[in-house]
Amino acid sequence: MYLHDDIAGPHCRPHTAVVAMASEDDFHHSSNSTYRTASSSVHADQEALLEKLFDRPPPSLQRPKDRFHGAYIIFFSLGIGGLLPWNFFITAKEYWVFKFRNCSNPAAGEDSVGSDILNYFESYLTVASTVSSVLCLMANFLLVNRVPIRVRVLASLTVMLTIFLVMTVLVKVDTSSWTYGFFAVTIVCMAVLSGTSTIFNSSIFGMTGSFPMRNSQALISGGAMGGTISAVALLVDLAASSDVTDSALAFFLTADVFLGLCVGLYLLLPRLEYARFYLRPAWPAHVFSGEVQPPQDPPSAPSAAPGSHDSCIPPLRPILKRTAGLGFCVVFLFFITSLIFPAVSTNIESLDKGSGSPWTTKFFVPLTTFLLFNFADLCGRQVTAWIQVPGPRSKVLPGLVLLRTCLLPLFMFCNYQPRVRLHTVVFQSDLYPVLFTSVLGLSNGYLSTLALMYGPKIVPRELAEATGVVMSFYLCLGLVLGSACSALLVHLI
Repeated sequence: MYLHDDIAGPHCRPHTAVVAMASEDDFHHSSNSTYRTASSSVHADQEALLEKLFDRPPPSLQRPKDRFHGAYIIFFSLGIGGLLPWNFFITAKEYWVFKFRNCSNPAAGEDSVGSDILNYFESYLTVASTVSSVLCLMANFLLVNRVPIRVRVLASLTVMLTIFLVMTVLVKVDTSSWTYGFFAVTIVCMAVLSGTSTIFNSSIFGMTGSFPMRNSQALISGGAMGGTISAVALLVDLAASSDVTDSALAFFLTADVFLGLCVGLYLLLPRLEYARFYLRPAWPAHVFSGEVQPPQDPPSAPSAAPGSHDSCIPPLRPILKRTAGLGFCVVFLFFITSLIFPAVSTNIESLDKGSGSPWTTKFFVPLTTFLLFNFADLCGRQVTAWIQVPGPRSKVLPGLVLLRTCLLPLFMFCNYQPRVRLHTVVFQSDLYPVLFTSVLGLSNGYLSTLALMYGPKIVPRELAEATGVVMSFYLCLGLVLGSACSALLVHLI
C-alpha cells in the first residue's frame, strides 16, 4: 500500500546516499514523493518510482514545506480553471437552443435554419473540439522544449479569457438576423477554446510531474470539482427557471472571473519557496535505461550546453515504452466511462416518471447523472491524496480497469428509454442507476488519477512534462473512442 507523506526527509542526500536508502524497508523515496511501505509485495512498484535518482538535489539544498498548502490550493484552482469554462460552455444548453432558434418568433422559412443547426449542433461541437484537442496535444508535445511553459500557459489562459469575453458580449446581442454567422463564430470559438484548454491542462499537468505526487492529485481533483460546480449550476438554473440569457450571462461571467483568477494564481506560484525548489532546472538524463547514471559534473555546472538538449523534441519512443501499461489503463478507463456517460446514463428515466413529480422528471437526470457522477468522480480523485494503491507496476491496476467493463450491461438493463431491441428492464428500481453511477464515478476518479499521477513519476524528470502531454493524449484517445462507440451502443439497446 502506498500512503503519501506530505513532507520528505529534512535534508536531501547525494546520489550515493539515496541508493543506500533504496534498500531500506521503512521508507522509499522517489524524486517527487516519499512512500511508506506496508509490505515487500510492492517492492517492484517502489523501484519503478525510484528510477529518477539523478534528480536528487545537491546536499546543500533543503526540501521546503508547502506552507499553508499554498501550492496545493493553487494547483487545485488551476484544475478547476482548466475545465470549468468548457463545462459552462456546454452546460448552457438551453441558451444555445434559444440562440439557434433565431432568438424570437422566426418566419416559417427561416425556422429550418435553426432546426438544422440544432439537430447537428452537438455533433459539430464534438468534431470541432476533438480535432482541435488532438492537434493542440501534438503541437504541445513538439513545443515542450522549444517554448517555455510560462509562455504556453499564459498564452492559453489569455486566449481562453478572450474567447469567453467575446461570448459574454454576444449573450445580449440579437443574432436572429445572422444565425449561420453566429453558429460559425460559436463553433470556431469552441474549437479554439478546446484546443487552448488542452494546451493549458497538459502543460500544467506536465509541470506537476516535477512536484510531489499530491500536487498532481490536486490538479486532477480540481478538474472534477469544475464538473461538480457546473452540475450544481445546472440544477440551480433549472430550479430558478430564469431567463436563458441571464443564466448564460451568469455562466460566462463566472468563467471570466475564474480565468482571470487562474492567471493571477499561476503568476503567484513561482513566488512560493516550495514551488521554486521543484521548478529548478533538471539535470539531463544521459541514458534512458534501467540503470540511471548520475551526472558527473558538480551541481553548480551548467545542466546542458545551450541549444543541445533543451531545444530538441522530447524522445517519444522511450516515453511510450515506459508508460505503455499506464497508457492502456487511461485509455480503457475513459473509453468505458465515455461509452456510458453521458450517452447511456442521460437516457435512463425514473420508473415513477408518470407520477409527475419534478424529482422524477425535471431533476432526475441532472441529479442522478450529472451531479452524482461528477461528485463521485471528485471523491474518487480526492481519496488518492491519502492512498495510492495499487502501484504503477502492479497487475492489479489493469485488472481493476478491465473489471469496469461489467458496468456496461448494468446500465443497459436499467430503465433506458426508448428501447428498441432490448425490451427487458432488469433493474426495477431508481436506486440501481444511482448505485451504478456512483460506482462509475468513484472508480473513474480513483483509478484514472492513479494512472495519470504515476505516468510522469516513472520517467526522468526532464521528460516529466512531455510525459504529462502523452498521458493527456491517452486520456483524449479514450474519450474519442468511447464517444464514437457510444452511438453504436445506443443502437443496440
